[in-house]
Amino acid sequence: MKFLVMIYNDDALMDALPPGQYDEMMNGCFKHADELRADGHLLDSMQLQPPAKTKTIRVRNNRTTIIDGPFAETREYLGGFNLIEAADIHEAVRIAQSFPWAATGCIEVRPVHDIDAERVRVGA
Repeated sequence: MKFLVMIYNDDALMDALPPGQYDEMMNGCFKHADELRADGHLLDSMQLQPPAKTKTIRVRNNRTTIIDGPFAETREYLGGFNLIEAADIHEAVRIAQSFPWAATGCIEVRPVHDIDAERVRVGA
């Protein structure tokens, strides 16, 4: 099964880290990612640009609106993600717990829907 591990950041907590600790955490994450990839768990990962660089697009009543910034006002924002392979949600959570980012935000683990099965289901 595939799971999306979403990393949410809280800038106040990130900014409160002692000097050098963020770099140390990132370095450890890269090493850990290499291990997870070698074990066949990590399929892909990306770090996202900050919300200030975001554009939000909505279409309502045939009218498109594009605004700067994130959709919702919140302290925590999506900062990156990992696409992992795990036997079940329990293993996915165990893998997600090994990332340090829950201390500076939160980590959400969500099963990925099989888009190929959905394509077949709708006849596309």
